[in-house]
Order: sequence, then structure tokens, then C-alpha cells
Amino acid sequence: MSQTADHSRRAVFLDRDGTIIEDVAYLRDKDQVRLLPGAAGSIKRLNDRGFLAIVVTNQSGIARGLVSRNDYRLAERRVDELLAQQSARLDAHYFCPHLPELTGPCDCRKPGVLLYRQAAEQFKIDFTQSWWVGDRMRDVLPAKALGGHGILVLSGAGEPEAGGERASRFPQVRDLAGAVDCILKEIKE
Repeated sequence: MSQTADHSRRAVFLDRDGTIIEDVAYLRDKDQVRLLPGAAGSIKRLNDRGFLAIVVTNQSGIARGLVSRNDYRLAERRVDELLAQQSARLDAHYFCPHLPELTGPCDCRKPGVLLYRQAAEQFKIDFTQSWWVGDRMRDVLPAKALGGHGILVLSGAGEPEAGGERASRFPQVRDLAGAVDCILKEIKE
């Protein structure tokens, strides 16, 4: 699927766990959802500048039987509620429920690009004007595959991943606020 001329919107694709919220292993209780410091304000800055803010997340706990789809959806709603309390919003959530060792290969598990292509089709997104932000290499590698820009945040699991050779291909910042600073500095408006 190639992008057509009507794909003109820009987006920031955000990982959820360790980027927007605290990384709780196999989050199944919505009451455990905690925004990372500065996450809501950072997302609001993106909203205010006209970027779509879209979550793309791997949720292998579903394939493992540790988290139900309903648990995931309740946590997703809780994230939206906490952001709304600070006038921020996510425009969409996409998730991969698979674990290749259990469910077989899939194209939606990051760093695969299927979910990004679905978002681009739904929202008419121009990948070349879009950004990928996350705390793991799998969160930002799709930027290279799709012609966009990736930023590795050191919140969550980011610090251990920051030293690798592949990580050196991406800017590295402390957290989502630092990533948004980089994005807004790069755009010409």
C-alpha cells in the first residue's frame, strides 16, 4: 500500500508503556495506570500544534493469557481519562495482542509496520512528516522503514537500549517532554 497525495496529516506515534505511562508488567488493573511526569503536558503540546497523537503498543500479555482484551481496553480508557483531566488527548490506540512464539508470526507486532499503515489509511497520515517515540528500539525502528523520524526516550526501558549500535541512529532524550521539544524544534512553522 503506497501513500497517495491525499495523505497530508502529520502524527506522532507513541509507545504506551514506559513512554506515556509507568511500565507495569502485564498491566491488567486499570487502577495501576500512572502517567509518567510531563506526559499529559507533552501530548497536549502535540495536540495544540496539530499533530495526531496515536498510541501503537505491543501487548503480548493478551497472547500469554495474562491480560484479557477487556483488561487492555479498560486500561486504555483510564489513560484517556487521566490525559483528559489535563486537557490532552490521544487520537487513536492500536495494539498487537500477539506473541510470535505462541501465536505465530504477525505483521502488527512492532517493529512491524501494519498498524502504522492502518493508522495512515484511517487518518491520511504523511509518514515523512511524522515521528515515532518510544523507550525501545522496536518502537522507533518503524520510522526508518516508513520514511519518518524516530526518537528514543530513556524513560521506561530506554536506558539499557540506548547504548546499542542501532540506537545511535536515533536522537535520545530523557522522556516524552524532551522528545516533544525535539519535534517542535524540527518543524518549521
